[in-house]
Amino acid sequence: MAVDLYTHLHHSAIPEDLRRLLMTLAITGKYISAKIGAANRKLAGTHNVYGEAQLELDKACDHLFISRLKESALVREFASEEQGQIITMAKPEGRYSVTVDPLDGSSLVDVNLAIGSIIGVHDGDLIIGGPRNLVAAAYVLYGPLTTFVYTAGKGTHEFVLNPEGEFVLATENIRMQEKGELYSIGALRESWIPSHAKFVAQLESEGYKLRYSGALVADVNLILLKGGGVFTYPGSTKAPQGKLRLLFELEPLALIMEQAGGAATDGTQRILEMKVNKLDARAPIYIGSKYEVMKAKECLSER
Repeated sequence: MAVDLYTHLHHSAIPEDLRRLLMTLAITGKYISAKIGAANRKLAGTHNVYGEAQLELDKACDHLFISRLKESALVREFASEEQGQIITMAKPEGRYSVTVDPLDGSSLVDVNLAIGSIIGVHDGDLIIGGPRNLVAAAYVLYGPLTTFVYTAGKGTHEFVLNPEGEFVLATENIRMQEKGELYSIGALRESWIPSHAKFVAQLESEGYKLRYSGALVADVNLILLKGGGVFTYPGSTKAPQGKLRLLFELEPLALIMEQAGGAATDGTQRILEMKVNKLDARAPIYIGSKYEVMKAKECLSER
């Protein structure tokens, strides 16, 4: 008999209010999945606070997260890639704060590739410039199947949305191999720094196969579920701090990967030990099996 997400959470050794919050986030993902199926591909004619064009779908997904989390009364603060500030929700009643990238990869909607939502759950206020307090993370992948992958510090688990509208357990305690055979890589080759180029050349010399869709959440999901390999979006000559945001994207995915036995660094420093000094803080990323992430560190330390 299939184990649904509610039952799995009910029997997990995590706080009851965190179980309820994770369930709320999963249900929100289910609503977003349905909205994606009915969406059009037109731009909304607006830009988010970082100057990126917004799809109507981006804005709709952002509003869904806000409304559902407000209703839950479990969340004190909320921050989204689509907003420019931290939003107060149920302070001081709510224990947790939530960050979201509501629709990662939304530029791929028009070509019907997999996209997703990335979520971080913090115990207490969102701390900018101070110690990290990330206690859970999740993503929802909207592809041929809609899946919910989460960790609350006790392993990384995958659930699949079935035809009856329930998330059922697909893989419990996902485990990464020490070394994989896939690599997924962003940024233009012409802008790579020499040490990063050396790292990629070493992977290629060992026969690694390239897999890259352009959606962070989909590419990391590939590495995670294939059990090994590396995703990287490096610092470059054009963007030394990389493109991806620590708070909204890198921290949650790093926690998920580490709980599956993998690793995540900016090339030298562990992502989960980096200080986030502003909402828009960015960093390079090397995430996947320990072998590839350590190989990146060796190459980058030589620059």
